[in-house]
Amino acid sequence: MFAAGAIALLVALALALVRAILGPTVFDRLQAANTIGTVAMLMLAVLGFLTGRPEFLDLALVYGLLNVVGTIAVLKFFRHGDLGAPGEGVEPHP
Repeated sequence: MFAAGAIALLVALALALVRAILGPTVFDRLQAANTIGTVAMLMLAVLGFLTGRPEFLDLALVYGLLNVVGTIAVLKFFRHGDLGAPGEGVEPHP
């Protein structure tokens, strides 16, 4: 059953990769990249279960957290144009 789940995740990964390549907007590509990260996290968890290595679940959780933080950082960059706070005396972007 887990092998069938792994195959379904590979199909979802391929479809998300097609969406990331075709676009049409940057936000579609970002959503596809986030989906690819989520599917990769699930693949790590399934692979860890199939090979009997439970430490893969820890790696999958860390990868999932990095995926969320990375998506938020990219969205902030597209909204504000930078990732850092402006320095003293510098006007922020509208």
